[in-house]
Amino acid sequence: MRRLFSRGVLALAAVLAVAPVVFLVSLSLRGVDDVQNGGWLPERVRWDNWPAAFQTVPLAQMLANSWTVAIGATVLTALIAVPTAYVTARAGRSGKRLYSVLLAAYCAPPVVAVLPLYFLLKGVGLTNSVVGLALVNGLANVPVAVWLLDGFVRRVPAEVEEAAWVDGLSVAAGLRRIVLPLIVPGLVAASLVCFFLAYNEFLFAVSFAQSPSAQTLTVGLSLFQGDRTVQFGQQAAASLVAIVPVYVLAVLAQRALVGGLSQGAVR
Repeated sequence: MRRLFSRGVLALAAVLAVAPVVFLVSLSLRGVDDVQNGGWLPERVRWDNWPAAFQTVPLAQMLANSWTVAIGATVLTALIAVPTAYVTARAGRSGKRLYSVLLAAYCAPPVVAVLPLYFLLKGVGLTNSVVGLALVNGLANVPVAVWLLDGFVRRVPAEVEEAAWVDGLSVAAGLRRIVLPLIVPGLVAASLVCFFLAYNEFLFAVSFAQSPSAQTLTVGLSLFQGDRTVQFGQQAAASLVAIVPVYVLAVLAQRALVGGLSQGAVR
């Protein structure tokens, strides 16, 4: 009975997870009138929403921009978060203060930072640029990555580093050669989380990129809403273009993600 109950719960969870994607597929195969009639299945299958979606907005360019921004932001976040998490885990009271400041900063609503960030990016010529978006998203996700990596660093025994220092390694070399290889599962998990956050980000993308050459796919999805009508079929097709690659990545990396997060949860 327990096995049947657990399988039933898992089956229900799978249905709830897949249902939105199935409904998006259904919407992408309908006309405007068919969408307004409701229902899960289209009355008449139409494929014209797919080519029309690519004609309405430059989806291919926006998809490439989203991946470029997400990958660049993730790399930047990892480069900053690893040494920062090492400090928060090893520096005693100073590390705890830094940890608290980072988490407190992340609790503030992102909209309060839009205006100053815009003028900072404008001052260095990075508005309407995927580099600027990657820079902003990479810095914005540092608190999340530090929060995830802090537990992994604490799991590494300090005695291992002390032995390396006795052998002549510096603190930086010990971090690079001793600690970093031991926290690779956590780094992979944190990088995946930050990648998804940067890929799905909308506020900074719509505020700092007005040119189609720099806009991401989250901004492109909002462009299907006109003054009087919303092209639901085209928007659904564009949404599938956006989420399918990320779904594939999540499925392929689920073991690393779940395993890494579960290891870091134990201190």
